[in-house]
Amino acid sequence: QVQLVESGGGLVQPGGSLRLSCAASVSTFSAFVLGWHRQVPGKERELVATIRLGGSKDYADSVKGGFTISRDNAKKTVCLKMSSLKPESTAIYYCSVNGSSGTNYSWGQGAQVAVSS
Repeated sequence: QVQLVESGGGLVQPGGSLRLSCAASVSTFSAFVLGWHRQVPGKERELVATIRLGGSKDYADSVKGGFTISRDNAKKTVCLKMSSLKPESTAIYYCSVNGSSGTNYSWGQGAQVAVSS
């Protein structure tokens, strides 16, 4: 079973930046598609960004230009750098490990991000 441990998050003012990290305990980390998602109370969890085995990246339209996903296969980590944050970015952020066909194998515990002045 894949275990994911998130770190980072917190409170930031509008326009500020935060970096989330997610460390995985799995031997075949480089074989997975990694993702970041977010959820606000009362709404469904939404996909924010993914990074595939070869390094190709996809972003939700709402975060393009402000968020950057990256992976370090040697350290078995996936990160999400968030810049120019807006209040509507406030949510709990989750990392995920997925197969190439989209099957989810594990979720992180969630990291709270709050954007407020």
